[in-house]
Amino acid sequence: MKKLQLTAIFLSLLLLLAACGTPNKETAANASKDKVQKIIVGTGTQFPNICFLDDKGNLTGYDVELVKEIDKRLPNYKFEFKTMDFSNLLLSLESNKIDLVAHQMEVNEERKQKFLFNKEPYNIFPLHVVVNEKNTSIKSIKDLNGKKVIVGATSNSANLIDKYNKEHGNKINIVYSGQGSDDTKTQLKTGRADATISTPFAVDFVNKQADAEQKVVGPAISNSKVYFMLRKNETGLQKDVDKALKEIKEDGTLTKLSKKWLGEDYTKAAGNN
Repeated sequence: MKKLQLTAIFLSLLLLLAACGTPNKETAANASKDKVQKIIVGTGTQFPNICFLDDKGNLTGYDVELVKEIDKRLPNYKFEFKTMDFSNLLLSLESNKIDLVAHQMEVNEERKQKFLFNKEPYNIFPLHVVVNEKNTSIKSIKDLNGKKVIVGATSNSANLIDKYNKEHGNKINIVYSGQGSDDTKTQLKTGRADATISTPFAVDFVNKQADAEQKVVGPAISNSKVYFMLRKNETGLQKDVDKALKEIKEDGTLTKLSKKWLGEDYTKAAGNN
């Protein structure tokens, strides 16, 4: 009788231990969710074809759709967008309000001192002088002496024209746009500004969408590789993003995104390190 009782107790203990050692589906799902790291991606809404709001108010564009593709390939992360003015992106990254910047960011020494870039470039950023289509006096950057050039503060364009201006006697009157591409478009169209520094794909977009009457003049004055920006301590995220980017390049997805949003394949040159 005692043997039977001991056997029953032993079996009960085994069942209890088995139940404790095998989590149910809900517990397993919750544990899986806990391992997913949320990444807040800072971007803008005023950069045609790159990060902008479509006619339905949805955030889209080359950088936005690329981040979504990276998100699909990194199940341990969940990427969420937070939009803001371009001028606030770096401060938001520095103050931990966002974790990654997706806005065609070019590497420069000032940024490298404060932030981390991923190592795999995802685009090449061709910058040209852009004027109103009726303007016949400006044919290249050499014709900007004494002219008013409007650019977005802290942008690639601003950095480029500021550097050029300092190296050539500060003869260009540089001003900064206050309302993104709409402000630039209006000032060029009304003649309050003579030129801006932009990309062919951005010019094509604003001409089609807003009848901006802009044109590209002269050769490209810069062809810079662009990257995502992170905080210095995000080396793990950096490596994972680069791994996903390499896959996206190799299977042709990045080329498709570039042709869809930018009109041409700007990725091959960006991949030549």
